[in-house]
Formats: sequence, C-alpha cells, structure tokens
Amino acid sequence: MRTASRFLIVIIFLGVVLGGIFGYKFYQFGQMQEQMSQPQPPAQISAVEAQNEAWTPAIKAVGSVEAINGIRVANEVPGVIEAINFESGDVVKQGDVLIRIDAAIDEAALRTRRAEAQLAEQEFKRVSDLLPKRAVSQSQYDEAKANFDAARARVNEAEAQLSKKIIRAPFDGTLGIRMVDQGEYIATGTPIVEINMLDPIYVDYTLSEKNLPNVATGYPVVATVAAVPEQDFEGSVSAINTSVNPETRTVRVRATLSNPDNLLRPGMFATVLTQQPEDNEVVTVPRTAISYNTYGDFVFVVEENDDGNLVVNRRTVTTGETRNTRVAVLSGLEAGETVVEKGLLRLRAGQKVAIQDEEQKQGASE
Repeated sequence: MRTASRFLIVIIFLGVVLGGIFGYKFYQFGQMQEQMSQPQPPAQISAVEAQNEAWTPAIKAVGSVEAINGIRVANEVPGVIEAINFESGDVVKQGDVLIRIDAAIDEAALRTRRAEAQLAEQEFKRVSDLLPKRAVSQSQYDEAKANFDAARARVNEAEAQLSKKIIRAPFDGTLGIRMVDQGEYIATGTPIVEINMLDPIYVDYTLSEKNLPNVATGYPVVATVAAVPEQDFEGSVSAINTSVNPETRTVRVRATLSNPDNLLRPGMFATVLTQQPEDNEVVTVPRTAISYNTYGDFVFVVEENDDGNLVVNRRTVTTGETRNTRVAVLSGLEAGETVVEKGLLRLRAGQKVAIQDEEQKQGASE
C-alpha cells in the first residue's frame, strides 16, 4: 500500500512538471504567432529617378599606342665611340649630335682627297686657258675636266663617309635609355638609343567591318590607359585602312591624340571610344540600380499601391552602354520613374518600402 502511494505521488509530480513545460512552450508559440501576424515595418531604401541624358554614341574598341616617329638610332659605319653628347631621357631636337665615332683616319683621307682635287682643279684651269689658243687638244681638255670632276666626287665621298661618324637625332623627340658606352667599339647597325616623338601620338585599333559606316576621318576619339585611368586623352581619327582583314573581318583605324605631358608611351594598351557627330537621348540610372542576371537584367521600381503605400516591383530592362557610374536603359523603364539605388538583394516584389531622406542616407553611411 505504501509503495502504491509513493508511485502515485511520483506520477502526479511528473504530470505537474511536464504540464508546466508544455504550458510554457504553448505560451511561447502563441507569442511568436502574435509577433509574426503583426505587419512588418517598411524596408528603408535609397531611391533615385531615371533621367534623360544626351549621350554621344560611341564605338568601343581596344588598341595600342604608337609613336608618330619612333626608332632605335644605329650607326652606319663601325668604329670606337669618341664622345657621347646625351643622357638617357633627354629631349632632343632634329640634328642634335648624339655620339661621335673616332674619325682620325677618315679626316686624313678627306685631306688627301681635297689636295688631289686642288691639283686637278689647277690642271683643269691651265688646260682651259690653253684651249682657246689651240695649245692643247680637245681630248686633253676633256681628260683634265674628267679628272677634276672625279677629284671633286672623291672629296664628296670622303665628306659623306666622315659625316657618318657623327650620329645625330633624326627628328624631335625624347630619348630612351643609352645602350652604348664611351670608348666602346660598335659594329655596323649597333643600337645606340631609342628615340620617340611623343606629342602628338598615335593609337591604332581595329573595328568590325559592320562599324565602317559609322566611322570616318575626323571623328572625335577618346582614349584611356591603365597607367592614368582617371584621365581621358582626346583626339580624332586620322586614317582608316583601305582594306578589311579577310581572316578577322576587321579594319585597322588610326587616331591622333594630344599628349602634352607625355603620359602616353608607345606600346601601351588603350581603350578607345570613337564618337559619332550627333548626340542621342537615353534613359540612364546608376550602375548600382541594375541587378545583372543570367536570365535578364532587372530593376526594382518604387510604386504606390491601392492603399497608398510605397512598394517595390521587379521589372526586366534592357541595358546598353555604361559610362562612368551610369548605365543606359534601352527599354523597360521611362524617365522620371523611381528605382531602388542600393540594396537590391534584400528586397522582394510587392514589399513595402520607405525612402530615406538625405540626412538618413548620410547617417547610414557614417
């Protein structure tokens, strides 16, 4: 009897404990349902209006920067370098002396040729004076004249040979790194220094044959390079190749750019925009307002529902060219419509939203 009483007490105690636990959990579940049934507060968003902008149509391409004149200066005759008259990186004018090659032998040869020419000239003058007096024959006169002409030609040859011992800048430009040293023997054709004309400068690029009707000589061009991405280099189309490459179906185009600070250097990779002469009106939005998707790009448009609340609706759009921080929307959106500028990932279609004012935006960014 005593054992049965104890068993009954334990059962009653367990019932009370379990009942309390189940009751508390039921209370919590009710609280959660009540909270979930309450309306969610509108999501705070940053919004912006789609704008109409006048954009100049442009064809985008990539190319390479080329010097208008750019060579490696080399010698035509061998010899030992006697003097170097430049430093790496110098700016030179056409005709400036770069190096002198030892020319002692050539100078001696020139003096010999001049002496020979002087003797031939004197003989020719003597024969010329005697010819009217018939003291010499016509053949003697012709021979003296030929010897004089040959002597003068040998002098010119020696002078030309001597001049090749002085290497001069072939055009105005900027020198690269010196490749030879004082006293060095250089064989024919040894590179001495690189020289490039940097202002103005060319950019060569290719366009598809389908773009040929949209480009012509004189069209404005804007180029950018990775070395100075914040700067645009302006110029114009100066030449278009007369044939299309049959393998790639592309045509080579050359533009001339202004480069007063020598920021562009030959060999640089450039992104080139060939602009059209007339502007087009396009609808634009910030790049952050576009969600790029495999199945199509879309924006969240802010609209007012039947209850007067602001909600967002997803709308598919067709995007075009991107310039700086804005994207052209070709279809799906009209100028003046309000779109969500940032935070698209946390939104869903039909969700209530509240647009932040400028003070709230600044506070959120801080």
